[in-house]
Order: sequence, then structure tokens, then C-alpha cells
Amino acid sequence: GDFEVKADLLMKIPLGALGLVMLSGLGGVGVATAVAAPAAASAPAAAPTINAQDPTQLVKDVASGILKELDANRAAYRNNPKMVRQLADRFLLPYFDTHYAAQLVLGRYWRTATADQRTRFIAAFQDSMLQSYGNALVGFTANRLKILPGRVDPGSDQATVSTTINRDDGTTVPVLYVLHKTADGWKAWDVKIEGISYVKSFRDDFAAQIQQNGLDAVIARLQSGARPAGIPVPPSK
Repeated sequence: GDFEVKADLLMKIPLGALGLVMLSGLGGVGVATAVAAPAAASAPAAAPTINAQDPTQLVKDVASGILKELDANRAAYRNNPKMVRQLADRFLLPYFDTHYAAQLVLGRYWRTATADQRTRFIAAFQDSMLQSYGNALVGFTANRLKILPGRVDPGSDQATVSTTINRDDGTTVPVLYVLHKTADGWKAWDVKIEGISYVKSFRDDFAAQIQQNGLDAVIARLQSGARPAGIPVPPSK
């Protein structure tokens, strides 16, 4: 059906959202299978310095912060989903404008939604993205990622940061992060994988579902973990 659960999206650099990110979900690349119980994880490193005043530097700083934490505790993260979710909360959520992305996903239905429906939808959308993105963080490695200079026109509050993901066969997958400037600095609100938008995929699917079944039914389905079938799925190797 419209909410057939597909393989998780491939998370290669963190958002926020995404949301997209940041969001969201993305399936891992090159995640090794744990063969032994992890040693006790070391204490989380001090919060990294993130430059949210420049979109490209924001992506680089967040990626660097995640890599540093993963390299110190990767085995523990592979075996403890709760730790992975905490990592996603820490590094993705602050830099992904979930409220803005959720508003765009609902489109015209945002205007007619009650305050309670908006709150529940944002929470469900955020949880879906964090769960999906977070599950892939353990496979995040620097050698698969290339971050290109961001593009922002002078005076504009919109920016894009292009990245490429290296596959095992030597080919690359383009991943584009879309950001906008907020009072707290730049935040991502969408991710496009091979030109297919995460936000647009949700919006197109949800519009039909809301029209047929109402917003509350869509929120319930999202809370159950279902995601639209049209979400782009990059190759896993």
C-alpha cells in the first residue's frame, strides 16, 4: 500500500532532518556485523563546536562530531540502539528544522490542522526521521563521504550543500542537503538523494492519505513506523 515500509534511506551525513534531514530514515552502508559484546563505552566527548553560521561548515562540523564519537564507541553503538538514538538526538536534531519540514510536508493541511494535530505530527515525523537516520549512524565513515562547497546566494536565506557517497563498486551517489537560515543559524530541512526529495516524497504520499482518511489516521500510521513507499533509497553498497 501507500505506506509500504521500504528499506531505510542511506544516511551519510547528519542533518538535523533533515531533518531532513534531517532526516531522515537512511539505511547504513558498510556496517560491519558485531562479533563480540562491546566493552563499556567511554564517556561522551565534550560537545563539539558547531559553526551554524555557514551552511557548508555546519555540515562538516556535524559530520566531524559524529565521526569522533563513533570512532571512540563504535562497537557499543552497534549493539545498543538506545545509544544510537541518543547520538542522533545530540547531533541531528539541533541542526534540522523539523517544524519547518513538517509544515512543508503537510502543505495546505497544515493550515486546517489543530494545534494538537500539529504537535503530534511534528513529534511523529521527528521520531521517524531520528529512528531512521540514527539506525545508520554506525555505518558512517569518512572515506565514503565527500562534502562539496555549499551554494548560497548573497542575501538569501536558502542554501544547498552537495555531497557524494562512494559505493563499494566505485560509483558515487549524489546527496544534496537543503538548508535555510534561522534565528539560531543555518538548519537543514530536506535531503535529496539522486534528485528525489525526502520532504516531497512524504508530502505527495500524505496528501492522498489525508484526503482519504484524515490527518489523525496519517499521524497514527507515522507513529507506527510506516513510511511512504516513494522515499528514495540509495544503494546499500
